Amino acid sequence: MTADVPALTPFSRYQKFVVGLLATLQFAVIIDFMLMAPLGAMIMPALSMSTRQFGLVVSAYAFSAGLSGLLTAGFADRFDRKKLLLFFYSGFVIGTLWCGLATSFETLLLARVVTGVFAGVIGSIVLAIAADLFAPQSRGRVMGVIQTAFAASQVLGLPVGLYLANHWGWHAPFLLLAAMGAAGGLVIVLAMRPVADHLAARQEHTAFRHLFNTLATRRHWAAFAATALLTTGGYMLMPFSSAFTVNNLGIDITSLPTVYLFTGLCTIVTGPLIGRASDAFGKLPVFYVGSALTIIMVTIYTHLPNVPLPWVVLVNAVLFVGIFSRLIPFQAMVAGVPEPSHRGAFNAVSSAIQQLSGGFASLLAGHIVLIGVDGKLQHFDVVGYLLVATTLIAGYLVWRVQRGLLVGN
Repeated sequence: MTADVPALTPFSRYQKFVVGLLATLQFAVIIDFMLMAPLGAMIMPALSMSTRQFGLVVSAYAFSAGLSGLLTAGFADRFDRKKLLLFFYSGFVIGTLWCGLATSFETLLLARVVTGVFAGVIGSIVLAIAADLFAPQSRGRVMGVIQTAFAASQVLGLPVGLYLANHWGWHAPFLLLAAMGAAGGLVIVLAMRPVADHLAARQEHTAFRHLFNTLATRRHWAAFAATALLTTGGYMLMPFSSAFTVNNLGIDITSLPTVYLFTGLCTIVTGPLIGRASDAFGKLPVFYVGSALTIIMVTIYTHLPNVPLPWVVLVNAVLFVGIFSRLIPFQAMVAGVPEPSHRGAFNAVSSAIQQLSGGFASLLAGHIVLIGVDGKLQHFDVVGYLLVATTLIAGYLVWRVQRGLLVGN
C-alpha cells in the first residue's frame, strides 16, 4: 500500500481541467456511437432497414475508425497531441452533422464511415495525453474519471437524445451533438496547452518504421490481443440491446430513457471509485472482480423473461458496473506498456484493433441475432455466451500484460 500513496496526491488546477476536458471529449465520441443502439428501434423502421443493414451501419463506423487508426499510427507521435486532437475532433463534428442530415440507409452508412474515420482516432489521442500528463500511480483515478464519460452519456446524453428523438425524430440528437461538439473544439483551441514533450524522444526517421516498430514490439502483443477480445463482446451485445429490451422484455420504448438514466447514475458514482480502487488495490485484482461480475450479469441479462421495469434497471446497472470494473483498470494498466515515444502509435493501433474487432463483432451479431415473426429477437443468448468466452480468454492475456510490466519486457 505504501507504493500507492502517490495516487492520493491532489491534481493541480490545470490537471483537473485536462481530465475534465478529456472526459468531455470522450463523452461526445461515446454518445455519438452509443446513440445508434437505443435509436436502432427507431432508425430501422424509419429507413426500412433490416438487422443486417443496421449491423452494417454500426460496423461501418467501426471499420472506418479502425483503418483510420492504422493509417495515422505512424504519424501519431510526430505532432503536438493538441493539434492532432483538434484536427480529428473537427472532422468528427462534421461527420456527426452529416448523420443528422441523413435520409436513407445509403446516406447514413456513408455518414457513419466519415464519422468513424475521425472519431476512431480521438480516443487514442485522449489516452496518450492522459498517459503523458499523469504518473502511473495516478492513472487509475484519471481513467476512472475519463471513462465516467460513458456513464454521463447514459445519464445526460441518451435520455436527452431519446427525448429529442421521440419528439422531433431520430435526426435531432445528432444535430444537437454536432452543435455541442463545435463548442468543445473552441475550448481545445483557447484553453488547452500544447502536449509535445514526446517529440524530443522520437527516434525513427519514417512513419512506416515508427508503425513497424510499434507492431513488432513483443510486449505490446498481449495488450493488443486483450483489447480485441474485450471489445468483441461489447460490440456484439450493445447494438441490439434496446431492441431486446423493448421487444423481448416488454419494456415500452418511452421507458428506455429511464433505464439508461439510472444505469448511468450508478456508473457515474462507481466509475471514480473503481479508478481509486485500481490505484489502491492493484489493476489486475480489480479487473478480475469486474470480469467475474460481467460474466454473471450478462448471463442473467440475455436470459431475462418479461420482467418489471425496476428489474431491468437493476440488471443493467450491475452489468455496467462489471463492465467498468474491467475497462478502467485495463486502460490504466496498458497505459504503461509503451514507451512515451511510441505512446501515440501504440494507442492508435490499439484503437484500430478495437474498432476493427468491434466492426467484425457487429457484423457477426447481425447474422446471429434475428427478428422472429412475433417481433422478438432470437439467439440473443448466443451473443451473451460469446461475451463470456472472450472475457475468460482476455483474463489470461491481461495477466500476461501485468507480468510484462513487472518484469519490464
